[in-house]
Amino acid sequence: MTANDSLGFVEAYGMVAAIEAADAMVKTARVKVKTVLNADAGLLSVICEGDLAACKAAVDAGKAAADRVGKCLRTNLIPRPAGGIETLISKSIGSEIFPTKTKAKSPVAKKGPAKK
Repeated sequence: MTANDSLGFVEAYGMVAAIEAADAMVKTARVKVKTVLNADAGLLSVICEGDLAACKAAVDAGKAAADRVGKCLRTNLIPRPAGGIETLISKSIGSEIFPTKTKAKSPVAKKGPAKK
């Protein structure tokens, strides 16, 4: 995340509404869906990042899309979040439904020379 990026949040009730919100968010503005968190039973939070205007447009579109197929509970927009907020979101809150991509370690263990 760069210094001028913002975070946009759409909290929806149900997976279908959350997916619809995420789809509308990325189609409406130049944002990236950072993650979808399972906040509580049935509550899912879609988090996007991008510049402030793009996040605002994406959050508005995500709210409208979630309300069309389900229920949008609340939204939020954080311009230039403090450094620890990203860590708080990725490490501490809920469980990730669509985690961010990281390099996977090879499941095959490296072995040394065979012993005779």
